[in-house]
Amino acid sequence: MPSVKHAVILAAGAATRFIPLSLEQPKGLFEVNGEKLIERQIRQLREAGIGDITLVLGYKREMFTYLEELFGVRLIYNPAYNTKNNIESLLCARDYLEDAYICSSDDYFLENPFRSEEPCSFYAGESVNYASKEMFVSTDKNGVIVKMDKGRQSGKILLGHSFWTADFARRFIEIALSDTVGKYDSSYWEWLVRDYLPVLPPLHFKQYPKGIIYEFDYFEELRTFDTKYVEDSRSRIIGNICSVFHCTDADVVDFRKISEGLTNTSFIFRIAGADYIYRHPGDGTSAIIDRAHERTSLEKALELGIDPTYIYIDVEEGWKISRYVSAFREPDYNSDEDSALVLNVLRKLHNSGVSLPYGLRPWEDACEMEAILKEKAPGCFEPYEELKRRIGVLYRETLGDGVKTCFCHGDTYKHNWMIKPGGEVVLIDWEYAGESDPGIDVGYYIVDAMYDRERAKAFIRAYLREQWTPALEKHYLIYTALIAWYWFVWALYRESCGASIGESLNNWLKMARYYSA
Repeated sequence: MPSVKHAVILAAGAATRFIPLSLEQPKGLFEVNGEKLIERQIRQLREAGIGDITLVLGYKREMFTYLEELFGVRLIYNPAYNTKNNIESLLCARDYLEDAYICSSDDYFLENPFRSEEPCSFYAGESVNYASKEMFVSTDKNGVIVKMDKGRQSGKILLGHSFWTADFARRFIEIALSDTVGKYDSSYWEWLVRDYLPVLPPLHFKQYPKGIIYEFDYFEELRTFDTKYVEDSRSRIIGNICSVFHCTDADVVDFRKISEGLTNTSFIFRIAGADYIYRHPGDGTSAIIDRAHERTSLEKALELGIDPTYIYIDVEEGWKISRYVSAFREPDYNSDEDSALVLNVLRKLHNSGVSLPYGLRPWEDACEMEAILKEKAPGCFEPYEELKRRIGVLYRETLGDGVKTCFCHGDTYKHNWMIKPGGEVVLIDWEYAGESDPGIDVGYYIVDAMYDRERAKAFIRAYLREQWTPALEKHYLIYTALIAWYWFVWALYRESCGASIGESLNNWLKMARYYSA
């Protein structure tokens, strides 16, 4: 019977389903019945005689560092934690996967499941008589897993830890390393096992009685298990909500994550049957966004009826609460009717007469972000110097051409527009708003839509209407290049702060080149 030589605890993920607590700390550090999840698991491993324990870290890794001194564990950092799933974490720890327990930092074992020896590779689990979100398995007469799938109404589910013999670990690593196209980048390691069951060494199903292994995927599940969380969530974010609504922790329920934005993370919550949105500021945003300015812009937009969702913003920390709009659609970039609706709002905003002492300056602000980036990584801008020079020349052509600044939104991409069933249009997210050139609003809509020049000219003419002149059209086309450049530099800055911007970064660079040519 193989001796257990190692244990690898996967703790790199951001646990985005565990909003809002996961915004404040990694899930492995949540306290359950008086113990931190990961500390309890490490103690149980040590009690079973397993001393070689590795933690694979990513999200907020600095919060785990105390464990190295407290327990003598090994810490490994997975730099791709926010772009790939846990197969990458396993590969980071591949030197310690043979004859090893593979654990997740968010598992809670009511009884110690670990032993100093294990007879074979296995995945733990239990039998259920209801539909589950977990992976279901079928086994042969010897308990070997022969099929894995989702969506059954009952049966054996995978839950908790697993054990890998040396043979299983070597074959898994070989297969994972052969995935050169990234097929499994967004998958849990179970999906690779499912696809390669016929060629992997046997993986047994080890069934535990119900009530021994717990996984907390959502905050409400934790509240049910540890009822102390009902009255005291131990969350500063929920405390913020309670301070605005003058309620208790128990009143704040039904947390649902919204797909993460490029700047911040938001989630829906419910109080007294009504839904609201909490906006949590992204890392590094305090250096480029003035929240006091944002509050003024939100108040003005509320007065104008352009954004009736605003409730409260904390200007010191940057969090915001808004009303939730349940029924709406985003504009279709290919629809002239939707373009007309958007342009009506922009004209209302730009002609509102609101005057503000601040605003987005795309050229100057991009230069400031560039300076911050060069401090972090000298030479990083060399590939873009010629593009910057071209855009700078175009920008200087607009100086003194008579286009006046006005109240602008600054971030007019489609995800900030809501077209409600009755035709009302709402424009949200005013972080970049202020007194600016109207070309930034018109131009950024063009950039995000990736219109060609002819479509862009038609959009500009529809905005200007009887005020159109060739000179004004040129001004707005220049600002299309300029705002694309601004958002490209912004994306480089945000990625330097750890955000993953994705394809938008390349699209902004492409549009900056296209409209500056």
